[in-house]
Amino acid sequence: MDDAVDDVPPVRVLVVDDQRLIRDGIASLLSIRPGIVVVGTAVDGRDAVAKALELGPDVVLMDVRMPGMDGVEAVAVLHGRAPECKVVMLTTFDDEEYVVQALRAGAHGYLLKDLPAEELATAVRLAHAGVTQLDASVTHHLTAALPVPRPAAVLSPRETDILRLVAQGHTNREIAARLYLSEGTVKNHVSRILTRLALRDRTQAALRARDLGLL
Repeated sequence: MDDAVDDVPPVRVLVVDDQRLIRDGIASLLSIRPGIVVVGTAVDGRDAVAKALELGPDVVLMDVRMPGMDGVEAVAVLHGRAPECKVVMLTTFDDEEYVVQALRAGAHGYLLKDLPAEELATAVRLAHAGVTQLDASVTHHLTAALPVPRPAAVLSPRETDILRLVAQGHTNREIAARLYLSEGTVKNHVSRILTRLALRDRTQAALRARDLGLL
């Protein structure tokens, strides 16, 4: 079993940010996470496109506002030239315009920079597996912007936490107690998770969580 885990290739990540301190900090935090290797960094959108085409990362963490070619423009270019590469926007801006433009351009997630390192690592693994993660503070923009289709496989950070606890064998009541939610709220979250990931039951959810590296 251990050999099978060891045979799984790590997720290759490119970090893009025009601020060196943030860029290097994110790269350092991710480089110590299991199953993730940072293959490079880029300073703006144009550099990101060049590095992505050269290095072939699985996931690109892309800032939105950068001089020259910004993150949204870079996502659009990569979506056309390297569609297998998953781009996750990582920014301090939760403006509706940025969220909508990024998703229209082909981004596979939109997260804010204040999330914990472990949640960022989880988001990278989920993006690589084809699951979109959206920060809770930006999800309402999708409802407001009707022309933008909401991806089917979308999990919020809260839903990711609940999926992890389901996979650990906790009941809805136990999850509710841990997360300070009502049991009904947890039940609704679980139903949405099963629907969005096209899963039949909690057993399949546990297996999917393991495949996504949540255990």
